[in-house]
Amino acid sequence: MPDKKKILLVEDHPIFRLGLAELINQEEDLRAFGKARDVNQAIIEIENMAPDLIIADISLKNSDGIDLVKHVKLHHGQIPVLVLSMHDEYLYAQRALTAGARGYIMKQEAMESVVTAIHHVLAGKIYLNEKVKEHILSTMSNPQKAREKTPVDRLTDRELQVFKMIGRGFSSREIATRLFLSIKTIGTYRERIKEKLSLKHANELVRCAVHFEKTGQVTTQQG
Repeated sequence: MPDKKKILLVEDHPIFRLGLAELINQEEDLRAFGKARDVNQAIIEIENMAPDLIIADISLKNSDGIDLVKHVKLHHGQIPVLVLSMHDEYLYAQRALTAGARGYIMKQEAMESVVTAIHHVLAGKIYLNEKVKEHILSTMSNPQKAREKTPVDRLTDRELQVFKMIGRGFSSREIATRLFLSIKTIGTYRERIKEKLSLKHANELVRCAVHFEKTGQVTTQQG
C-alpha cells in the first residue's frame, strides 16, 4: 500500500465537504480530513496535520479563501492549494493563481474532476479546466483584451472581500471585526468600491453586493 497523501478540506458547507471527502477517500493513495470552516481554523489544522495538499473554498465562514492561499504561500510554500468556487471562474481563477494557488475548480464540476485535479497538482502541475485555460491564454496573447477589465476586475482582493461581505449582510462594524480592521478603514473601502462600480449611494452598494453574492454578477445600473 502506498503512503496516502493527506488532503486538507477547508469548506464551510458540511454536506459538500463530507461528499468530497468520501469521494477522495475512495482513492488508494489519498486521505481527506479537516473540519475547518474559516481561515483561522484552517491555519491550526495546517500546523497540526502538515497536509500534502489543501482544497479551499474561496468563500469561507467569516473569511476568504484568497487570504488562506496567501497565508499558505507565505508560511507553507511547499504545500499546494487547489481552490474551489461556485463563482465566476474567470474573475476568481486569475486572482487565486496570482495569490499562489496551484489550481482552480468550479464546485459544479468538483465531483467529476477533483481527483484528477488533486493528482495533477500533487505532480507539480497547475490544474485549470479547458475553458479557463483558454480564457487566460487568450488574455495573455491579447494585450487590448487584458486592459478591458469589468468593474469588478478593478476591485482589489480586499475590496472584493469587503464587497462580498456587504452582500452577505454584514455591517461595517461586523466586517471590521472579522477582518481585524478599523471601521474607518472599512468606510474607505466602501467608498472605493462605490467609485469603481459607479455607485452613488450606500443603498445602491448594498443592492449591488447582494445581487453579486446571489448571482456572481454585478449590475452597476443605478436607481
